[in-house]
Amino acid sequence: MWVLERSIDIFINLIETLILVRIFMSFIIRDLSNPLFNFIYQITEPILAPFRNLINKLGINTGMIDFSPLLAFLFLDLLSYILRAIL
Repeated sequence: MWVLERSIDIFINLIETLILVRIFMSFIIRDLSNPLFNFIYQITEPILAPFRNLINKLGINTGMIDFSPLLAFLFLDLLSYILRAIL
């Protein structure tokens, strides 16, 4: 069981780290043809897109700030907590 819990923690931490890297890279790299940025974008977009759509559907005007990473972090932490409780 410990191995499964640790694997879930590592996976969620990896996703959170990639989201943070994407946030910082968005300030530095504006070229989507950059292979590293493109890879990180492809990995994190399926996680961030539903939260971005949720914000838009709720009609919340966030201006130029994208709060989808914040919601993704909260969701991933909640998911980690639930999975730990189940295991």
